[in-house]
Amino acid sequence: MARKYRSNMPIIDLTHTLHPGFPRWPGDEPFRMVAVERVAADGFAINELRYWEHVGTHIDAPAHKVDGGVTVELLDVDDLVAPLVVIDIRTRAALTVDDIAAWEQVNGRIPERAFVAMLSGSEQRLGEPDAPGFDRGAVQFLVGERNIVGIGVDTLSVDPAASTDYAAHTALLEAGRYGVEALANLGAVPPAGATVFVGAPKHRGGSGGPCRVLAIV
Repeated sequence: MARKYRSNMPIIDLTHTLHPGFPRWPGDEPFRMVAVERVAADGFAINELRYWEHVGTHIDAPAHKVDGGVTVELLDVDDLVAPLVVIDIRTRAALTVDDIAAWEQVNGRIPERAFVAMLSGSEQRLGEPDAPGFDRGAVQFLVGERNIVGIGVDTLSVDPAASTDYAAHTALLEAGRYGVEALANLGAVPPAGATVFVGAPKHRGGSGGPCRVLAIV
């Protein structure tokens, strides 16, 4: 449900709720939460959290794929607040340059330093093997021709699930941009005109981590 921001601007939460059964990349450990204190017994409630960085709605910093790449705490905060572009590919298997061109025909040129999100309608079936993603050419175009800050998907990976070379990851992260995976509620956001806030974690040397992502419409 959208809430109102200042000047009656709705806020839409683009973040999934993280829990032990949340779908994850094959081989990754599940999220765990263990109670270590409870209010009734200890006066305060405290949980121990155990998780790999790339679980739930999370950010990929360049260091996720690039040796010596920028780690999550060093991402420019100016890049974590950006114009939000949502491209709907619900009838296709990958987001391509043609999809970008079609979006721009209707909505105008993608703004400088935008965050471009792919809406595939996959948020309720995150673990499926046929999930779509960005193709390499689309990422290269967005980085080189539109100077975006990052991309996001409503799937587990910015690459199509069938990818074996992770070309979208490579093109994005080698360029020093970031990705956000497993976004929610993109269908509630207009194709253009919203602003995204990516609440990235800030642990030293991190390759990414769970984040809270909000859109102000």
